[in-house]
Amino acid sequence: MTNSMSSDDRAFAATDRRLFLKRGLQLGGAVLLGGPLLAACGDSDSSSSASSSSSGAKSFGELTLRLSWIKNVEFAGSYIADSKGYYTDEGFSKVTLIGGGPSATPMETDVVTKKALVAISAPDITGAAVAKGAPLKIIGAQYQKNPFCIMSMAKDPIAKPEDMYGKKIGVQAGNESVWAAYIKATGLDESKITKVPVQFDPLPLTQGTVDGWFSFVTNEPNTLRLKGFKVATMLLADTGYPLVSETYIVRQDTIDNKRDLLKAFLRAEIKGWKASIADPALGAKLAAETYGKGLGLTTKEQTLESADENKLLVTADTKKNGLFTITPELIAENIKTLKYGGLDITAAKLFDLSIIEEIYKENPSLI
Repeated sequence: MTNSMSSDDRAFAATDRRLFLKRGLQLGGAVLLGGPLLAACGDSDSSSSASSSSSGAKSFGELTLRLSWIKNVEFAGSYIADSKGYYTDEGFSKVTLIGGGPSATPMETDVVTKKALVAISAPDITGAAVAKGAPLKIIGAQYQKNPFCIMSMAKDPIAKPEDMYGKKIGVQAGNESVWAAYIKATGLDESKITKVPVQFDPLPLTQGTVDGWFSFVTNEPNTLRLKGFKVATMLLADTGYPLVSETYIVRQDTIDNKRDLLKAFLRAEIKGWKASIADPALGAKLAAETYGKGLGLTTKEQTLESADENKLLVTADTKKNGLFTITPELIAENIKTLKYGGLDITAAKLFDLSIIEEIYKENPSLI
């Protein structure tokens, strides 16, 4: 960000989720190139979470969860699990939630170095780190659908990819890679679309400077709605870009040696997110007034965002199999989508859904 940004741009930059995802992808790969040095640091750094006792009693100690962004409603389930005691019920003495943001280190780095035992990330970022040697796996996904969308004004909606032909679409520099991958995935003729470089504030869309806006479906659309604008959204996930998001990542040795701990953590998260889905305002209030206090969040806007999150969290598959599960078919689609972005990786190297599957086999009432 430069000093040439307007005050509105700075406001949007402060909470712009998408720029950070791209930044994490860039820095994650660069930092993880350290390989042996980074591994040595991780091995010497004691974990923030203790293993369960040999007697089998619940005594996991403190757990640190690294969030992928600032403490807004995006992590409502974790706030609820913490405030309602779901973590402590599962055997944790304390759970520390580390917020992210533009100046934070990449999520993958925090897990590799054991600053955090678990982190929230995305397949493209984690996949890039794994390709460079990071010993990480995705063990579940909150969002079954990618939150990226094309936002347009309701009076002239973009409802399908081809509707962008002959129109101007505002795309931020941080989202160029996702845009390029989406074009490839859908087979669109990019020459028929005018891509306009934009920053953060979607005001140009409301003024007619552009016809569409690259956005998170949970963020800018609700910001404009609260200002009285009527907008439409087209999810990339529904139009040729299936990629899960808000994924739980851990080290491979954590899967190997602390399986019971991870199960306890995920059970608490499931309970927290089920409560958030049932009452979108619950986590929104916690975000605005407690966990994200001081960030300028409002319960009204956060509740709208929370309700939109539910549409990404809950699908026919998760209703059948449980939250955070990913079907083999969806995993295959993710691997294919990642290839459009230039990342060639196998499902076995990136995903391990055995823990979440075991949880629901052992506790079917959690579905």
